[in-house]
Amino acid sequence: MTIRQPSAPLPLLWLLSDARNDAGIEEALDRLPRQSGFVFRHYHLDPLARAARFAELVERARENAHRVILSGTADQAIEWGADGIYGAPSRLGPNSASLLRLATAHDAGELREAERAGADGVFVSPVFPTRSHEGGATLGMDGFHTLAQRTSLPVIALGGMTAERAAALGWPRWAAIDGLSRSPNSA
Repeated sequence: MTIRQPSAPLPLLWLLSDARNDAGIEEALDRLPRQSGFVFRHYHLDPLARAARFAELVERARENAHRVILSGTADQAIEWGADGIYGAPSRLGPNSASLLRLATAHDAGELREAERAGADGVFVSPVFPTRSHEGGATLGMDGFHTLAQRTSLPVIALGGMTAERAAALGWPRWAAIDGLSRSPNSA
């Protein structure tokens, strides 16, 4: 299957934000290789606090030449200065030439929806057990590869990912919350 590529190459490494990694996220952004990706979620904040936190973090991300993606609407992403949007295929809205559109998918049906929505890439999850979905079903390595082979979209592995798990999975493009937020010296 031919992998469709977005107009600009997608980074190989992606950091996602949420309440549990907020306290150390600036340092995590600094540790990422230059030109990595950052998905700002921060669903735990009210709208004003969320906008303010995004403004702080986008500046730090830009210092490291990271692509910045907002979990929000296209209009919001443009207003806030994000490079793109992230979410379920149904939330991506109409194509916008100026925004990178990254979908989420947990099964073959959502993968097809991402393709129909014209996504530029797709986060396929959860590959491994994750704190985001404690006790939930996972794809495992075989399930992940089966889904990844069913699409021409660039696939980003998500869910319980670490550098070691990405290597075991044999997949170069991956994302994490905890797996990229802890400093190398922390337990």
